[in-house]
Amino acid sequence: MQFNDKFLEEVEDSPVNSIVSIVETVNSNLKGNDFSRWHKNDYEILFEGFSLIQSIIESFELPVYIQIPKINGDEQQDCSSMNNFLNSIGKIYKAKATEIKLDMMKNKFKIILNQSFAYEFSQGDLDRIQVLINELREQINSSDLFEEKHKSRLLSRLEKLQAEMHKKMSDVDKFWGLIGDAGIVIGKFGKDSKPFVDRIKEISDIVWRTQARAEELPSGTPTPLLNNDT
Repeated sequence: MQFNDKFLEEVEDSPVNSIVSIVETVNSNLKGNDFSRWHKNDYEILFEGFSLIQSIIESFELPVYIQIPKINGDEQQDCSSMNNFLNSIGKIYKAKATEIKLDMMKNKFKIILNQSFAYEFSQGDLDRIQVLINELREQINSSDLFEEKHKSRLLSRLEKLQAEMHKKMSDVDKFWGLIGDAGIVIGKFGKDSKPFVDRIKEISDIVWRTQARAEELPSGTPTPLLNNDT
């Protein structure tokens, strides 16, 4: 096995980076550089990575972008097909990981260049938001309320939000974008959306407290969005 339990446990924290790591690990474990004939062990190496990436894509409802090849039992042909797929999906998700990293770095530099103002979360608030985002991801994956495109968009938003969270942030716009999604869900699904909306309400309360404190608003100023009618 190329991927131990510790690696699998960490996939949930960053599915995008995990896909990139899987492709890199598989490529480093393949035998030789001449892929006109595959080594006996290459099939198992490729098959494990190929299967794991498909499982991650399905579990987290990630976009595939390219066609997943069919495996027909011809080891030489299957190795070539799996290798081509892994390298193609690896390039796509490496670009996505770079985009997320760039956003994180820009956020960091904005704070450094503008030390006079930043939204600062407590560690406890950050930990709680991470828990709520993980619960949201599980609910979205298991829910029948959402169309596939809507589900994919929500999961992508959660992925980026989770990757960019820090104790100090130059803006909290992405949080409010998530809250805007909650309003759409309330409008479409009403009471059926309650488990989903409840968690976003809790996130919005944490974000609002942090924002209100940074903006020096009076203590106890109520959250302006997501009332308690749902």
